[in-house]
Amino acid sequence: QVQLVESGGGSVQPGESLRLSCVASGKIFYINAMGWYRQAPGKQRELVATITSGASTNYADSVKGRFTISRDNAKKTVYLQMNSLKPEDTAVYYCNADLRERPTSRYREVWGQGTLVTVSS
Repeated sequence: QVQLVESGGGSVQPGESLRLSCVASGKIFYINAMGWYRQAPGKQRELVATITSGASTNYADSVKGRFTISRDNAKKTVYLQMNSLKPEDTAVYYCNADLRERPTSRYREVWGQGTLVTVSS
């Protein structure tokens, strides 16, 4: 069974940094894009950043210049370095991967369970 497990969330003050990690495990043949999404209380889940297997990245306008997404394909891990955090970054952050479990299987999306990031003074 394929799983994504996030870590690195926590409570910080405005201006501080956090680094999130997400490790994929289980029977995985190939991971295409990976990404981070977030959901604040009372709001819909939104895209934060994505990265392809070739390391092309895409960011939400609200995090450009502050957040950096990266990945280690050998470790099946995606990271999100979050700098200059703001109270409006407070949310549950979810990891996402588009992957195939076998050479002949279709790509499917897998989600992690989420990790809470709280930014408050």
